[in-house]
Amino acid sequence: MPGVNRLLPVVRPAAPVLLLCGYYGEHNLGDDALLQVLVSALPQTPQLLITARDPVPVLALAPSAVTVNRRSLRRCLQAALRADVLVLGGGSLLQDSTSFSSLIYYLMLMAVARIGGAEVVLWGQGLGPLQRRISRMLVRRALPFCKAASWRDQRSFDQARHWAPSLPMELAADPVWQMPARPWIGGDAIVLSWRPTPLLDQAGWRRLTEALDALSAELEAPVIWLAFHHHQDAPLMQNLSDKGLLSARLKARSSTLVPQSLEVVSDLVQRARLVLPMRLHALILARLANSPMAALSYDPKVEAAAAMASVPCVPLTSVPSVDGLLKLWRAEVDRPADPDETEKLRRQASAHTELLNRMAADGR
Repeated sequence: MPGVNRLLPVVRPAAPVLLLCGYYGEHNLGDDALLQVLVSALPQTPQLLITARDPVPVLALAPSAVTVNRRSLRRCLQAALRADVLVLGGGSLLQDSTSFSSLIYYLMLMAVARIGGAEVVLWGQGLGPLQRRISRMLVRRALPFCKAASWRDQRSFDQARHWAPSLPMELAADPVWQMPARPWIGGDAIVLSWRPTPLLDQAGWRRLTEALDALSAELEAPVIWLAFHHHQDAPLMQNLSDKGLLSARLKARSSTLVPQSLEVVSDLVQRARLVLPMRLHALILARLANSPMAALSYDPKVEAAAAMASVPCVPLTSVPSVDGLLKLWRAEVDRPADPDETEKLRRQASAHTELLNRMAADGR
């Protein structure tokens, strides 16, 4: 099929080629949001290559692009040799907590792109976690070969500055903050964006679900389990039920929604009485809708985003009692965010786009 997973020639065409590399086409709406912002921020280019597992959602965002199967290292390395610019676009790609092989994958693409004469740009990135000594050594050696970088949190910026002091870089809120803001409308539902996590044992999950059961009963509110990452999140409600961690009352009020677009997510959170996100980009999209919210953090990036947006946040490493959760959640029901504060975050995140614009101006 044209535009999908084609074997790419190594010889470069006359027009400049940009290769966008990330966790795209893996049915994670957070990465779809990052790609949407990145594509809209790019200066016009005649040749756009994007790594993707499933090309359909990616081509919906960038119809003129050619996709490359991100799970085929050979095809991705060929694309890196063809590229004039390699952009590692959004997320935390230079990390080894998912796996060491994931880090090696991205470092190989960066090395091959540089060997082929391409520039490498890190865009909207978080740096780490890097749990292995060899991982830290490899990233430290790779960073100085990049053309520029923009980071989404202070810790990543400081570490990169320490390792590569001459690398031009920017610090800004996560790029997804640049998506359009909406007014909160309000409705009747409690919306969750919860994910499986080893940080919660059965006792931890039971505290969350018992508090949720009590609150939904008080409000007579339906509970929508939003599967932000389709494959990971969609089975969660049923899995908790199978383990006896959902009361019959809560299960009767609950339904799982697997959204097919970011628009569906934005419409949903815009009408929520309360949003309880664990996922970073679910938090951001809900705040862009100025929704009432209290976050649950499985990762420092979620805590950082919650603090930036003045969202109450409970680390999953120290979940309070059922009464403590209820007190926190009750206080946030039907309390939308200040739109002016949301707009400040949107403006602050524009530094990621400005980095790309400066690079394009330098290349002319």
